[in-house]
Amino acid sequence: MGADGDIYKVSDDGEPNNSAGMPILGQLQAKNITNTLVVIVRYFGGTKLGVGGLISAYRTAAKHSLDECKIITRHIKEKILVRFSYSKLSHVMRIVKKFSLTILEQHQELECWLKILVKKRDLELVKTAFKTHHKIKLEIFND
Repeated sequence: MGADGDIYKVSDDGEPNNSAGMPILGQLQAKNITNTLVVIVRYFGGTKLGVGGLISAYRTAAKHSLDECKIITRHIKEKILVRFSYSKLSHVMRIVKKFSLTILEQHQELECWLKILVKKRDLELVKTAFKTHHKIKLEIFND
């Protein structure tokens, strides 16, 4: 869970230690997938796999399941308020276009402002782009 996948819980649910939960988690980490629950049910069919066989079985089941799933990518976004004079409007709009920013609200008079959404991973680049133009002020806000 979490944007960086740093919150997680695994369970072997009665299987030998680290033979089920960790191999499944490893597949999620290999595909860089977060905020996901993977549940694998194994029915005993009479064949004893041993610890190595269990690890392989759970890892392979997780891999095949994730390969067949439709992965939906969602970007964490920050809301930014950009304040600037009308004379800077073309500079601001070029940056908005360059980073494909979403404009939530805008006000354009002598003093202008835009409320925009920025992908968190692009936040520092966007800040730098705006700061290269003097008299453009940025604020991160939450509604």
